[in-house]
Amino acid sequence: MPDFSVPTPDTAGSDTAGSDTAGSSPLRVAVTGAGGRMGAAAVDAIDGAPDLELVAALGRGDALEEIVRARADVLVDLTVPDSTEEIVHFAVRNGIHAVVGTTGWDESRLAALRDALAGAPGIGVLIAPNFAVGSVLATAFAAKAARFFESVEIIELHHPDKVDAPSGTAARTAALVAEARRAAGTAPSPDATHTGAPGARGADVDGVRVHSVRLRGLVAHQEVLFGSAGETLTIRHDSLDRASFMPGVLLGIRSVPAAPGLTHGLDAFLGLDKA
Repeated sequence: MPDFSVPTPDTAGSDTAGSDTAGSSPLRVAVTGAGGRMGAAAVDAIDGAPDLELVAALGRGDALEEIVRARADVLVDLTVPDSTEEIVHFAVRNGIHAVVGTTGWDESRLAALRDALAGAPGIGVLIAPNFAVGSVLATAFAAKAARFFESVEIIELHHPDKVDAPSGTAARTAALVAEARRAAGTAPSPDATHTGAPGARGADVDGVRVHSVRLRGLVAHQEVLFGSAGETLTIRHDSLDRASFMPGVLLGIRSVPAAPGLTHGLDAFLGLDKA
């Protein structure tokens, strides 16, 4: 079994201050979306971790009440955008922490979740656009570089079975890049395009152009391209196998009980919020 350990920082940040440390007994973990490829990989990783106990693996159509009957401490949700909000709110209502890798969490959904968590003291939820540690680092590096370049665009590349575009990772990267550029007073990327086919310039995500590629043979890949007069910088991350996501999944499971409220992205659990 691969070693999915990731160093855990001394403290973990969240939208809500406070902590609730887990005891010495193994954390009891349930997985929704266990029938999918990502869910199956998570089930295997959790089952192989000596400090975790897999107590429920739910597929499509299984009753959420099974999570409560299994006395899960943490729920890992790897379902689909249409289901994830109901599942996570169910966990919060029942006093179960959640680690969420499903996309579809826009600002209105996040706001509703924060409201729900305000009425559930001690419960933590991690919404992670990407669990690959390298991807989280690449996004952080891109946010650092954003203010130094005149132009920026993002290309995200995934397998053709992915149901959303752009990816959650690309949307979060674009948001962080745009935030860094606004804070620095950087002008919008220059673009003299006057005519063009619909979609030729990609999607406008917070002022950053994002291009989505769907191609058989790919897993999950992203390039952030920066340019200024006479130079370019490309920050690229490639997930070649879903095993790349498992260290982040396990880190999230182990960290979220000590991070009440909403944590968006693995950044804080990796200590990147202090970098």
